[in-house]
Amino acid sequence: MSIETILFTLASIMAVVMGFVAIFVRQKAAKRPLTLPKIVIPPVMMSTGALMYVFPYFRLTPFEIAEAVVIGLIFSSVLIYTTRYEEKGGKLYVRQSRMFPVILVGLLVLRIILKAILSMSISPGEIGGMFFLLAFVMIVVWRISMFLHLQTFNKQQIKSF
Repeated sequence: MSIETILFTLASIMAVVMGFVAIFVRQKAAKRPLTLPKIVIPPVMMSTGALMYVFPYFRLTPFEIAEAVVIGLIFSSVLIYTTRYEEKGGKLYVRQSRMFPVILVGLLVLRIILKAILSMSISPGEIGGMFFLLAFVMIVVWRISMFLHLQTFNKQQIKSF
Protein backbone atom coordinates (compact mmCIF):
# COMPACT_ATOMS: atom_id res chain seq x y z
CA MET A 1 0.00 0.00 0.00
CA SER A 2 1.46 3.38 -1.01
CA ILE A 3 1.76 6.35 1.31
CA GLU A 4 -0.73 8.27 -0.88
CA THR A 5 -3.33 5.54 -0.39
CA ILE A 6 -2.81 5.56 3.36
CA LEU A 7 -3.05 9.35 3.53
CA PHE A 8 -6.15 9.36 1.33
CA THR A 9 -7.79 6.76 3.58
CA LEU A 10 -6.87 8.66 6.75
CA ALA A 11 -8.14 11.95 5.29
CA SER A 12 -11.40 10.28 4.25
CA ILE A 13 -11.89 8.81 7.72
CA MET A 14 -11.21 12.22 9.28
CA ALA A 15 -13.76 13.82 6.93
CA VAL A 16 -16.39 11.32 8.07
CA VAL A 17 -15.53 11.92 11.74
CA MET A 18 -15.71 15.70 11.21
CA GLY A 19 -19.06 15.22 9.47
CA PHE A 20 -20.50 13.40 12.47
CA VAL A 21 -19.12 16.09 14.77
CA ALA A 22 -20.82 18.72 12.58
CA ILE A 23 -24.13 16.85 12.82
CA PHE A 24 -23.85 16.72 16.61
CA VAL A 25 -22.88 20.41 16.89
CA ARG A 26 -25.72 21.52 14.58
CA GLN A 27 -28.26 19.55 16.60
CA LYS A 28 -27.07 21.23 19.82
CA ALA A 29 -26.98 24.67 18.18
CA ALA A 30 -30.59 24.32 17.04
CA LYS A 31 -31.62 24.45 20.70
CA ARG A 32 -30.33 28.03 21.07
CA PRO A 33 -31.54 31.16 19.24
CA LEU A 34 -29.72 32.46 16.21
CA THR A 35 -27.45 35.44 16.96
CA LEU A 36 -24.92 37.43 14.98
CA PRO A 37 -21.90 35.94 16.81
CA LYS A 38 -23.22 32.40 16.18
CA ILE A 39 -23.40 33.21 12.48
CA VAL A 40 -20.06 35.00 12.15
CA ILE A 41 -17.69 33.05 14.43
CA PRO A 42 -17.53 29.73 12.48
CA PRO A 43 -16.37 31.26 9.17
CA VAL A 44 -14.01 33.66 10.95
CA MET A 45 -12.40 30.78 12.87
CA MET A 46 -12.28 28.67 9.72
CA SER A 47 -10.58 31.49 7.79
CA THR A 48 -7.35 30.86 9.67
CA GLY A 49 -7.00 27.74 7.52
CA ALA A 50 -6.31 30.01 4.55
CA LEU A 51 -2.79 30.35 5.91
CA MET A 52 -2.12 27.07 4.11
CA TYR A 53 -1.87 29.07 0.89
CA VAL A 54 1.34 30.67 2.19
CA PHE A 55 3.04 27.41 1.22
CA PRO A 56 3.43 26.74 -2.52
CA TYR A 57 2.38 23.09 -1.98
CA PHE A 58 -1.24 24.22 -1.39
CA ARG A 59 -1.52 26.99 -3.98
CA LEU A 60 -4.14 26.67 -6.69
CA THR A 61 -4.35 27.61 -10.33
CA PRO A 62 -7.11 30.04 -11.37
CA PHE A 63 -9.02 27.12 -12.89
CA GLU A 64 -8.83 25.11 -9.64
CA ILE A 65 -10.01 28.17 -7.70
CA ALA A 66 -12.97 28.57 -10.06
CA GLU A 67 -13.86 24.87 -9.75
CA ALA A 68 -13.75 24.98 -5.94
CA VAL A 69 -15.81 28.17 -5.77
CA VAL A 70 -18.49 26.91 -8.17
CA ILE A 71 -18.85 23.57 -6.36
CA GLY A 72 -18.90 25.42 -3.01
CA LEU A 73 -21.72 27.61 -4.31
CA ILE A 74 -23.66 24.54 -5.45
CA PHE A 75 -23.20 22.81 -2.09
CA SER A 76 -24.19 26.00 -0.22
CA SER A 77 -27.39 26.25 -2.24
CA VAL A 78 -28.34 22.79 -0.96
CA LEU A 79 -27.74 23.95 2.63
CA ILE A 80 -29.63 27.21 2.09
CA TYR A 81 -32.56 25.43 0.47
CA THR A 82 -32.88 22.88 3.28
CA THR A 83 -32.35 25.26 6.22
CA ARG A 84 -35.62 26.18 7.91
CA TYR A 85 -36.20 28.79 10.56
CA GLU A 86 -38.80 29.11 13.29
CA GLU A 87 -39.78 31.72 15.84
CA LYS A 88 -40.02 30.85 19.52
CA GLY A 89 -40.64 33.50 22.14
CA GLY A 90 -39.55 36.39 19.94
CA LYS A 91 -36.28 34.70 18.95
CA LEU A 92 -35.27 33.07 15.67
CA TYR A 93 -34.10 29.46 15.69
CA VAL A 94 -32.72 27.21 12.99
CA ARG A 95 -35.17 24.33 12.93
CA GLN A 96 -33.66 20.90 13.24
CA SER A 97 -34.04 19.05 9.99
CA ARG A 98 -34.09 15.29 9.70
CA MET A 99 -32.59 15.77 6.25
CA PHE A 100 -29.49 17.62 7.52
CA PRO A 101 -27.57 14.47 8.52
CA VAL A 102 -28.55 12.81 5.23
CA ILE A 103 -27.46 15.85 3.22
CA LEU A 104 -24.20 16.16 5.14
CA VAL A 105 -23.37 12.48 4.70
CA GLY A 106 -24.27 12.79 1.00
CA LEU A 107 -21.93 15.76 0.64
CA LEU A 108 -19.18 13.81 2.44
CA VAL A 109 -19.59 10.83 0.12
CA LEU A 110 -19.53 13.15 -2.90
CA ARG A 111 -16.42 14.82 -1.47
CA ILE A 112 -14.65 11.47 -1.09
CA ILE A 113 -15.58 10.45 -4.64
CA LEU A 114 -14.41 13.79 -6.06
CA LYS A 115 -11.21 13.55 -4.05
CA ALA A 116 -10.53 10.05 -5.39
CA ILE A 117 -11.09 11.22 -8.97
CA LEU A 118 -9.08 14.42 -8.61
CA SER A 119 -6.17 12.71 -6.85
CA MET A 120 -5.35 10.98 -10.13
CA SER A 121 -4.29 14.27 -11.72
CA ILE A 122 -3.84 16.80 -8.90
CA SER A 123 -1.33 16.79 -6.03
CA PRO A 124 -2.59 16.14 -2.48
CA GLY A 125 -1.68 19.71 -1.48
CA GLU A 126 -3.74 21.21 -4.27
CA ILE A 127 -6.65 18.91 -3.42
CA GLY A 128 -6.43 20.04 0.20
CA GLY A 129 -6.40 23.66 -0.93
CA MET A 130 -9.36 23.08 -3.24
CA PHE A 131 -11.46 21.34 -0.59
CA PHE A 132 -10.67 24.01 1.99
CA LEU A 133 -11.77 26.70 -0.46
CA LEU A 134 -14.89 24.71 -1.41
CA ALA A 135 -15.86 24.28 2.26
CA PHE A 136 -15.10 27.91 3.08
CA VAL A 137 -17.21 29.23 0.20
CA MET A 138 -20.03 26.86 1.16
CA ILE A 139 -20.00 27.95 4.83
CA VAL A 140 -19.66 31.69 4.10
CA VAL A 141 -22.53 31.74 1.59
CA TRP A 142 -24.75 29.67 3.93
CA ARG A 143 -23.91 31.98 6.84
CA ILE A 144 -24.67 35.07 4.74
CA SER A 145 -28.08 33.54 4.06
CA MET A 146 -28.57 32.99 7.80
CA PHE A 147 -27.56 36.59 8.48
CA LEU A 148 -30.09 37.89 5.94
CA HIS A 149 -32.83 35.77 7.56
CA LEU A 150 -31.88 37.11 10.98
CA GLN A 151 -31.88 40.71 9.72
CA THR A 152 -35.32 40.27 8.12
CA PHE A 153 -36.64 38.68 11.32
CA ASN A 154 -35.23 41.49 13.49
CA LYS A 155 -36.82 44.13 11.24
CA GLN A 156 -40.17 42.38 11.50
CA GLN A 157 -39.81 42.24 15.30
CA ILE A 158 -39.18 46.00 15.43
CA LYS A 159 -42.20 46.73 13.19
CA SER A 160 -44.47 44.58 15.36
CA PHE A 161 -43.74 46.69 18.46
